[in-house]
Amino acid sequence: MAENFTRHRQPWKADELAKLRILAGKGKGLKEIAKALNRSEESTRDRAKEDAIGIAKLR
Repeated sequence: MAENFTRHRQPWKADELAKLRILAGKGKGLKEIAKALNRSEESTRDRAKEDAIGIAKLR
């Protein structure tokens, strides 16, 4: 079942972007970053791609 996100289609705030950069820099995975930001994995991945932020691919 898909998770429901209360922040559906909300604009990204500066502090969220900063947290995204910090977590990605620490080598965290997409799922962990999305959960920390309370955003969907798709939204997190799209924003990271838009800002050229590399997210680690955990195996």
